Amino acid sequence: MPFDLDKFVASPSVEELDSLKKSDIVKVAKHYGIEFQPLMRKDEIKRYVLEYPVDESILPSTVLETAITVPTDNTFELKRLEMEMNKEIRLKEMEREREREERESERKEREMQMQKEKEEREMQMQKEKEEREMQMQREKEAREHEFRMKQLELGVIKGSDPKVGLDAGVFDISKHVKFVPKFQEDNVEKFFNHFEKLGEQLKWPRDKWSILIQSNFTGKAQEVYSALSIEDSMDYDKFKKAILQAYELVPEAYRQKFRKYRKADTKTYVEFAYQKERHFDRWCASKKVSKFDTLRQLMLVEEFKRCVNDDIKTHLEENKADNLKEVANLADQYALTHKFAKVGQTQNKGQFSRPNKKYGNNSGTTGNSGSQSGSISPTNSGKKQPDSSRQKNDQVSSNKAAFKDIVCGFCHKKGHTMSN
Repeated sequence: MPFDLDKFVASPSVEELDSLKKSDIVKVAKHYGIEFQPLMRKDEIKRYVLEYPVDESILPSTVLETAITVPTDNTFELKRLEMEMNKEIRLKEMEREREREERESERKEREMQMQKEKEEREMQMQKEKEEREMQMQREKEAREHEFRMKQLELGVIKGSDPKVGLDAGVFDISKHVKFVPKFQEDNVEKFFNHFEKLGEQLKWPRDKWSILIQSNFTGKAQEVYSALSIEDSMDYDKFKKAILQAYELVPEAYRQKFRKYRKADTKTYVEFAYQKERHFDRWCASKKVSKFDTLRQLMLVEEFKRCVNDDIKTHLEENKADNLKEVANLADQYALTHKFAKVGQTQNKGQFSRPNKKYGNNSGTTGNSGSQSGSISPTNSGKKQPDSSRQKNDQVSSNKAAFKDIVCGFCHKKGHTMSN
């Protein structure tokens, strides 16, 4: 609705003046002849307009008291300070709220940590309690076992007569276990020999030997015995063999000890001879040598292995043949399988090489005959065949025998190889 100046002048009121725009207030001021600056603010012009009706007694003087106070520079400064103060108050409140939340978070963390520590202490106490109970149970079982062993030794087991067990031929292990010698890891074989002698002298049943001897095992022997199956652990010979192998007390180890043993400066020759004999006896015992023919084969096989190359020797060791003929057959099979030609083999080193394709003529002379032949046959005027010619003829015969069963990989015919 447009502003009606005449109506306002006829009936001025503060309420209507408050609702006017600056342009309408300017019209009212001009109507009353009020001087003002065009750049003045609306509130300032409005106050001048209110002062005129009051001075003219058109409006009561109380109007000015309720009128809007024109802000001064101090008012703006106060307002700004008030706003800054309110801002600081809000920031402080926010800071206090943040601190309160942090304290609350820390409190919850402390409570959680305390709860966790409490649970850990309870778990630790429970674990210690269980360990104590287990320890007490083990001690109780140990005491009961010890008490029972004492009862067995004294023959006062409740409800039984010790004479009955003896009369019935029952073997009481608890009475004999104390006679088992102490286990010695540095001399395992001596321990077994001692135990077996005691077993024979005290007439222990052989099927009880495994139960008696295992009671004194320690170290590696105990580990080997624990790793065996129930059946093998009850077989004395099987677990004895397993323990000796664990301590490398096998025939090859005995052989090496016998061959490599040397006299120390601190030992007498009698002591050296005794130890040498002891190593030899152990070697023979491990190979079950009980008669001359077995000993003969043992020495021949060892010498044969010494004369062949390392690959064949390893192959023979893996097959564990004890007879010279068997060892030789295994060596031949290995040589043929691995394409070795047994030509040019030296007597001691056992080296294999290819057969020579050309032989028979030599530029050297023999004796005083002035012959140019380097290969003299036995029928040649009855003259003695030179060693070099004889070796070459033996080599040719060996070549033919070696290649008799060899098959060519190209034409599949016998007697030669593809490279020949």
